Amino acid sequence: MNPIRRVNPRRPYTLSDAGVRRIELGADTENGGRDPRRAVAPKPLRATEALRCVLAVAHSDRGELDAHARQAVAAAALLAAHDTWVHLLVFGEFNGDAGALGVDRLTVIAASPAYAPDTELAALLVVMNRDRPLHVFLPDNGLPDGDLGRRLAAATRETVASHVVEINRDGVACLYRPVNHDPTTLSRQPAGPRRARRPLPRIVLLAPDAVDDRLPFVGHGECTRGAALPMASAYRDQGTRTLAAQEVDLEEADLIVSAGNGVRDLDGFHALADELGAAVGASRVAVDDGRFARAQQIGATGKTVSASAYLAFGISGAVQHLQGIKDCRHVIAINLDAAAPLVRRADLSIIDDTQRVAQALLAQVKQARAVHRNREAADG
Repeated sequence: MNPIRRVNPRRPYTLSDAGVRRIELGADTENGGRDPRRAVAPKPLRATEALRCVLAVAHSDRGELDAHARQAVAAAALLAAHDTWVHLLVFGEFNGDAGALGVDRLTVIAASPAYAPDTELAALLVVMNRDRPLHVFLPDNGLPDGDLGRRLAAATRETVASHVVEINRDGVACLYRPVNHDPTTLSRQPAGPRRARRPLPRIVLLAPDAVDDRLPFVGHGECTRGAALPMASAYRDQGTRTLAAQEVDLEEADLIVSAGNGVRDLDGFHALADELGAAVGASRVAVDDGRFARAQQIGATGKTVSASAYLAFGISGAVQHLQGIKDCRHVIAINLDAAAPLVRRADLSIIDDTQRVAQALLAQVKQARAVHRNREAADG
């Protein structure tokens, strides 16, 4: 029979603005303000000696690494032995905690503002020649990391594995699509995806979600600043062209407004998207209802997005939809149901009618743009 634990009524508490007393769970005045049974032990250091190293390479986005890049770093940390230190090379700014990622040594190199993969490859080769890493890990995301990894393999003639979906110290499993040859028709029919296993190569291009980035240890987290990249490059930057929001793929959009079953005023919704310059997404219910195209569906059965801001109008938030927006930085939910799953997931929730909020937001955006145009006209 478990003994009854009596709660100390004099535990530390704080008062909210509304005067509500909030007791800190796990706090106890008799134990120095914290119940020792609830204390979380600090994670141990993984590397004890620095005899050799493995290298992880990634590009940062606004000073942070995305989930795919963190998984590549975690793969390097998990496969490294206790006498092997993990070196992370970041192109761009980095404001995160390198030790929490399992990194022992961090080198940050300012990224080139223009497309210059040859200069980044030159900087990577300098690090490779200096540290002689056993293995190099990069996220296989196309541009820029996957492209840099393939350029590194071509320049060094080292073994490389791409689309790696499984990895351990013995080897990797890569996903590929074989081609079936029919000798009677000379046709090439693509078959379903298959896995090929091979020994662990020196250069590993990791597929998304192949590794859990939650680590049971930490690294030393020592940080050094690398030299800036040279400006001279063999590539010529042709500049950028501004695309309309409707032309941007949802996977590449930085701002998305998404509609669910609660959106009925489609004209007003699209007018808001145009005024914000945002891409348009939708839930599966809205797509099945015929109000949006299948290519605009977001979720596990649609597209997975990683926008900086995701505005969800009238979307309750099924598990499949939440999976599709797991990489979005800021989620704003507009819904009448305060208990909707998406409201609990959102960073900011507005409990109100979606049409009324969309109209008010559209008016505010138009007013702000008008003030900005008038100010520019007065200054010019």
